Amino acid sequence: MPSQWEYLLKNLGEWHGSFTRLSPKGKFIEDTPTIVSLEGQDNNTKIHQVVRRLPPGQPPQDLVLDYSSLSRSILFFENGAFSQGSMQWGPFSEFGAEFGLIEGDRRLRLVMVFNADSQFDKLTLIREKLAGSNAPERPLLTVDQLLGEWQGEAVTIYPDFRPSDTYSTRLQVSLLDRNRLEQRLTFGDRAIASTATITGSILHFDRSDPPVQILLLPDGASCNCPVEIKPRQRFVLEVGWLVSPTQRQRIIRSYGDKGEWVSLTLVREEKR
Repeated sequence: MPSQWEYLLKNLGEWHGSFTRLSPKGKFIEDTPTIVSLEGQDNNTKIHQVVRRLPPGQPPQDLVLDYSSLSRSILFFENGAFSQGSMQWGPFSEFGAEFGLIEGDRRLRLVMVFNADSQFDKLTLIREKLAGSNAPERPLLTVDQLLGEWQGEAVTIYPDFRPSDTYSTRLQVSLLDRNRLEQRLTFGDRAIASTATITGSILHFDRSDPPVQILLLPDGASCNCPVEIKPRQRFVLEVGWLVSPTQRQRIIRSYGDKGEWVSLTLVREEKR
């Protein structure tokens, strides 16, 4: 079977884009153009990675990384999608994760960080395309684009490398009134129903435990996470990407009630 390293190689190339800093409520702070190159060396047994930031009016800033193995904190899917981040949440320490989704010659990454008080604190949206590509970005995600029935398939992989699980998914998103929506999610033999208040580009799931918000972001992206992480509560960090009006990807990093990272799930779904 292909290895995690082979899945990583799906990310090789020179990716042109930007790192966009946003507030925890999704407000724009600053944007820095970037070029991220991942080059396979020694018959692709090593990776040479250069992250070049191009802040306006300043000299380029390069971060160079060379590696031949992967950390236990990162997992990849067959198409190159991935997540890396904290293996364990705990109080009084910073916590966070990065997510990456790939579609053709486009890549979308997102980094979310919680501060030492366990509050959602920092958000970076990274929109990239391979050098020479003319693939356009998608506009800001809207509630109307999410409405309807989405059917798909989920693959869950585990940090202890036990066999993966594959199962069908169904997501129904409906408006209850102008300011509220209902979400009904079925995956495998489980079903979850929840409601959210719509405030601009934020969906507030205040009745969830813990309370959760979904930020609707540029390029068809979404960020789903707790407003605050609390002890003895399971939680997930999720990034979504609407890659076409009828196709969406979601990647979900799940944590247990002891704060431990338990699984990573990739959902690919289609609007019916």
